[in-house]
Amino acid sequence: MPPRAPLVHLQDHALPDDDFSRLWRKVRALGTERLRQTYQTTFWFDLGEPTNLVEQVILALRPRVPVRRGLAGVEWWFSRMRTTDVQVDFHQDRDEKLALRGGPLVHPRFTSLLFMNSVRGGALAVTKALPCEDNPSLAPDTDDFDLVAPRPNRFAYFRGDLTHGVLDAHNQIPTGKLPGTSRLRVTLVVNWWSQRPTDIPTFNESKVYRSLALVPRIARQRPTSSGRRR
Repeated sequence: MPPRAPLVHLQDHALPDDDFSRLWRKVRALGTERLRQTYQTTFWFDLGEPTNLVEQVILALRPRVPVRRGLAGVEWWFSRMRTTDVQVDFHQDRDEKLALRGGPLVHPRFTSLLFMNSVRGGALAVTKALPCEDNPSLAPDTDDFDLVAPRPNRFAYFRGDLTHGVLDAHNQIPTGKLPGTSRLRVTLVVNWWSQRPTDIPTFNESKVYRSLALVPRIARQRPTSSGRRR
């Protein structure tokens, strides 16, 4: 029986080295800003004029995702966690606020991640099987996963209705906090949507992570008639 097609598509060296290094410096400079609310701090970008460095990066990554038509924009956020204390269960990405209000289940077209650093363990695990409430971390009842190790400047994308989660520092299903500590595992998550998710603000509407904002270019001064600049 031939092996199944991969669920996750990988591209290493996704950004030019200088662009990735610049992004990583800016992300590190955020420090602990909204670290505890990192998964609730999401932004909408309609793929128009970028207002921050992340949106510039998203436009650069867009050709790597096979969405050509019917794309309304993206929702993006930072995933920041310690692999000794993984607090995100296995899940399917969805229009979260719509679902919590009793609306239909709506998934993005694709989910994608740009890994920012390497850590101990912390593999991304993706499967077609659904989350199971009877298992630790809601892990699905399957051993059929695609696993992706976090590496700097590694880009991964997969279908937006697939179940996924993060393994612990030993690359096992998280069952609780592990002894010791680990550095933050940081990824940029970008979900590609056919319609804007409910009540997701733009970057400018949110007023957070302002250090990521683009600095407007200063218009060139026109010389005066005497040849001096004003």
